[in-house]
Amino acid sequence: MDFMSKILDLVNGRVLFTLVIGNTRTAEVPGITVAGANPELVKYTPPADAELLYHGKCLSISSVPATPDGKPTPALISYTALRLTKIPILVVDSGLMVKPKIPHLTLHAPVGGNISIERAMSIEDVRRVIENGKILGEQLSKLADLVIIGESIPAGTTTAGAVLRALGFEPRVSSSMPTNPIELKRKVIEDAVKRVQSKDPIEIISAVGDPVIAGVLGILSGCRKALLAGGTQMVAIANLAKRMLECEIEIATTEFVAKDKSADLSLAPCKVHVAEIPLKNSKYPGLRAYAEGFVKEGVGAGGLSFLAYQRGISKEKLLTEIEKDYERIVLGMS
Repeated sequence: MDFMSKILDLVNGRVLFTLVIGNTRTAEVPGITVAGANPELVKYTPPADAELLYHGKCLSISSVPATPDGKPTPALISYTALRLTKIPILVVDSGLMVKPKIPHLTLHAPVGGNISIERAMSIEDVRRVIENGKILGEQLSKLADLVIIGESIPAGTTTAGAVLRALGFEPRVSSSMPTNPIELKRKVIEDAVKRVQSKDPIEIISAVGDPVIAGVLGILSGCRKALLAGGTQMVAIANLAKRMLECEIEIATTEFVAKDKSADLSLAPCKVHVAEIPLKNSKYPGLRAYAEGFVKEGVGAGGLSFLAYQRGISKEKLLTEIEKDYERIVLGMS
């Protein structure tokens, strides 16, 4: 039985969604991310995303994380898919600036450094985070037949691009903006990879990665079987895992990443599932914006939508329920 068949069998078994969240100071590079209405709010985006999954509202900030003109976090899509599938959630702190106001676990990771000017983490920190993640992953594999892993880290596509570049690829990375700041990202990536001293994955993460990459890789090393829910970040992690681990992984992402000409999912060393989420048919401009190139992916939105479809929820039903949650959570309609 190939892994594709296993995935389709396992999605109806015991499934656990694990959201790994953290921060990198690379997000402080002006213009590199819009994951927050202003630079000060960027550090609150990951904890607020996690809080929304549990409560249907954010506790660390007064409103839902959004782009500057109000397009909502993909955590809204994830919230709806989780509500419909009723699978359990586990939130993991892997380098947060602000801790979420919900129950969560920690891998005791540092906040990632700004890779445009410094190393992301020390070698010792990377090894510790991976080891802590391995311990957690081993326990998760006892609780679930399939672990779905999502992430939330502003500027994560840039650090992922740097990891891919350090591995020898010529990466194209997605963005939460329809006009991807490609030249800015390329400069940051090229400046960062100059510090890489070898092709060793630990050295690469230390030099140009981020704590979420280290955390997810650690969890994978323990559970050995997972569906990575995300885009560019998960492609980078899958390539690191291929070099470091013996594990079975596949990726599931949104059609918005798959259609992004500035992204390149062909670099994935494993199968990539694409979840079509018909937001282009929404009656709300904030949701239609996803189909117009904004936001695209994050917080496991693609993987959780893929799971929902495998469990018999139609695309039309998912859209209807996303709109209901949008009305209540974003628009404040009762």
